[in-house]
Amino acid sequence: MTTETATVHRLAPAVAARLLGVVLCLVAVVILASTLAIAVLDLHTVFLLVPVLLTVAVLVGCWWAWHTRGWVVRMTAEGYRVQWVRGVGVASGRWKDVEDAVTTTVAAAPVVVLRLRDGRTTTIPVQMLAVDREAFVRDVQDHLQRGHGLRKL
Repeated sequence: MTTETATVHRLAPAVAARLLGVVLCLVAVVILASTLAIAVLDLHTVFLLVPVLLTVAVLVGCWWAWHTRGWVVRMTAEGYRVQWVRGVGVASGRWKDVEDAVTTTVAAAPVVVLRLRDGRTTTIPVQMLAVDREAFVRDVQDHLQRGHGLRKL
């Protein structure tokens, strides 16, 4: 049994900002619709507190989700897991099942592809990660070597 902890690579700030922007736009639409409904139906303005409180709850929920599950790649001594990536292929696997790791570009974006022994692949877009591309590749190589039982000289 190993005492090594998991290596976690989190969501890049630019990607998180884009996601938060989408959430804020949706919340703004809800507040606008509520304001228009209050004006048209001649309701008391206290009813505007409902979408505002809903907005606060949504933002707190988003913060909690990104704080606890804001990682994209999690690597342990046994294997890896990828989340939040559409088109990842195999989302999790053991290092012993990985034949090799290669870097390439997909749709003009740099990716790391983990090729499994059974022909399937895991594609990890590096731009989604809050880490330097070379540092991520070195980390994947280190985990892959240790997962295959190899040690550095």
